[in-house]
Amino acid sequence: MKFPGSVLVSLILFVAETVAALCLSGAYRAAGDRMWQWLTLLFALLPCALVQLSLVFIHRDVSRDRPLVLLLHLLQLGPLVRCVEVFYIYFHAGRVEEPYVSITKKRQMPKDGYSEEIEKEVGQAEGKLCTHRSAFSRASVIQAFLGSAPQLTLQLYICVLQQEITAARSIFMVLSLLSIVYGALRCNILAIKIKYDDYDVSVKPAAYLCIFMWRSFEIATRVTVLVLFSSVLQIWILPVVLINFFGFFFYPWILFWQSKSPFPENIEKALSRVGTTIVLCLLTFLYAGINMFCWSAVQVKLNDPDLINKSQNWYRLTVYYMLRFIENAFLLLMWYIYKTDIYLYVCAPLLVLQLLIGYCMAVLFMLVFYQFCHPCKKLFSSSISEGLLSCFKFLCFICKPPKSSILTDKAEVKAPENTDEAWSSSKTIGSQKGNSHQSVSSNA
Repeated sequence: MKFPGSVLVSLILFVAETVAALCLSGAYRAAGDRMWQWLTLLFALLPCALVQLSLVFIHRDVSRDRPLVLLLHLLQLGPLVRCVEVFYIYFHAGRVEEPYVSITKKRQMPKDGYSEEIEKEVGQAEGKLCTHRSAFSRASVIQAFLGSAPQLTLQLYICVLQQEITAARSIFMVLSLLSIVYGALRCNILAIKIKYDDYDVSVKPAAYLCIFMWRSFEIATRVTVLVLFSSVLQIWILPVVLINFFGFFFYPWILFWQSKSPFPENIEKALSRVGTTIVLCLLTFLYAGINMFCWSAVQVKLNDPDLINKSQNWYRLTVYYMLRFIENAFLLLMWYIYKTDIYLYVCAPLLVLQLLIGYCMAVLFMLVFYQFCHPCKKLFSSSISEGLLSCFKFLCFICKPPKSSILTDKAEVKAPENTDEAWSSSKTIGSQKGNSHQSVSSNA
């Protein structure tokens, strides 16, 4: 049975970040910065409440008679209880014979074009551990993008305005960045396991390293660009954030309305239509929060029974990174034009170049992951290099003017020359006819 290390890492990051947020909030209160205090508390407590809600929802605690567990969740101690339960199950597994086991069938990765199907016995303890891992993975994603990402942006913004990086604030920002990167990593692994649920997927250390570097560069540069832009154009950061957020929030709903599919009813049997709508809104809310800061490996599809788009769309990936690079470059250009005196001792061109190179490094690690380290790359219908090549060909075809207009332009250019040639040739023929007529009359 696999050691539940992911559960332990999620709990450590959750507790460390919550404690650091409370300590930093107390420091802001002592310094008299009430606004920073309340914003820090808001970005710390809101994801905590959503994490408790997700753990209760996944484990169906409302329909079970567990009042003590529900009370601990209300006290924001749900992850601690779940972690204790996970390790109790892990260390007591195998001591007592289980009354029944379930049989799961998984296919191995294709070798030489063949894929074998393997049957595996899964006991009750291992099934419970799998449920706990899945719940903590989703909780880590929620904590990362609805709490840690806004928190990191806020604390970096405060550092820029106050032109000071304290020890407590730097530790908190490092914890927040690690939490975001870990949440993005779990999001990638969840996407792989959901898309290729029929296969026995094993992620190698090289894949984890590529994802970690990819997400670190992408998120760090994105947060820095937003903070720099907001520090000089405070009002204009609001439409940038709202357009990004609501664009990604309504995108799955627009696709759902265009498909004219029936409303999803199979999410949870105990939920009414209103409850199902709330759950779907929370899901798209999380999806928009992820895409605000990085590429969402999980693509929401509301008309699918699993609510996930399982197809690999290289075009969407290419368009996202191209538009995000253009947006980052534009925001940096605006910061460079309107930068204030607080950046007097900052080499602005070098900083812009470093941020753009950092984003390109994120794209490079992403390409390396999908091309060489993806655990299911043998199942791709086309590699990412082929997909990107076809994307660029398609974009070049769109940008290239049609041939008919080119031929028309050439015809318009050559028409006067042909007219002059025809006029001169007609004059020559006319003169030749006149000369022949004169010679005939003289002979007569």
